[in-house]
Amino acid sequence: MGSYILRRVLVTLPVMAIVALFVFSLLYIAPGDPAAVIAGDQASPADVERIRQSLGLDRPFLIQFGSWVWRILHLDLGTSIFTNLPVTSMIAQRIEPTLSLMTLTLVLTLIIAIPLGVVAAWKAGSWIDRVIMAFAVSAFSLPVFVVGYVLAYVFALELDWLPVQGYTPLAEGFWPWLQNLILPTIALGSVYIALIARITRASMLEVLQQDYIRTGRAKGLGQPSILFVHALKNAAVPIVTVIGLGVALLIGGAVVTESVFAIPGLGRLTVDAILRRDYPVIQGIVLMFSFVYTLVNLMVDVTYTLIDPRIRY
Repeated sequence: MGSYILRRVLVTLPVMAIVALFVFSLLYIAPGDPAAVIAGDQASPADVERIRQSLGLDRPFLIQFGSWVWRILHLDLGTSIFTNLPVTSMIAQRIEPTLSLMTLTLVLTLIIAIPLGVVAAWKAGSWIDRVIMAFAVSAFSLPVFVVGYVLAYVFALELDWLPVQGYTPLAEGFWPWLQNLILPTIALGSVYIALIARITRASMLEVLQQDYIRTGRAKGLGQPSILFVHALKNAAVPIVTVIGLGVALLIGGAVVTESVFAIPGLGRLTVDAILRRDYPVIQGIVLMFSFVYTLVNLMVDVTYTLIDPRIRY
């Protein structure tokens, strides 16, 4: 397994290099001149040129890129154009709400989606299956912000059960922390739950038709043992794949969810940076999310080998 993991790590290095090149190119792809944005509307051409030189924007592209990569290797993501704060410190200040939201969403998804998919496959064609799949189709079709606004209106404004917005750090208490995350977690997790439930059902249906499942039933194995011990293990590869790919949904959905519920996380920071064209912040956040996504997919590849050691070959 060690050699397999090493090969996978080596494969991810060129991927991260390409991602880094793309992220740095955002400065040139995006419309507008960063120097002109910083200088303001009343600035003279000389002022804009002076700011451009101070940012190093007058140097050749490859030299700028090399200098930027060198700083990244030293964990320096640059300085915000507007706040003049290091990007790493700004990310560190905002990472807890986003990490909390994504972790709770992932836990909620795994607890709900996989059992729903297994039950739907077990009761394929019945009313239970149709109800679960109707829920999955509906949840997958609704945008995250629509679900978020509906939940906020019903449970926060009308019933006054939960806070409508904001975030309480975990250090200030578990229940206040959880209260602020219940509605955002449900809103963000609805699409993810629907996706994994459908994939689990499809994968389980294929496995439940295998001969060894019929043999197990003939030997008198209980239904829970057949479904969750034997069948689910062999159906796990596509499920794990979708869980890994679904991290992209969590990252993109976190930006929308944090905006709807006014959570001061990386999603809100991304939106604010885009509106202000704060390119160092945008580059730092996109690079960090890309690294997390690549790392998750590497973990998915390693999980494959634990499920079936033959995959590594």
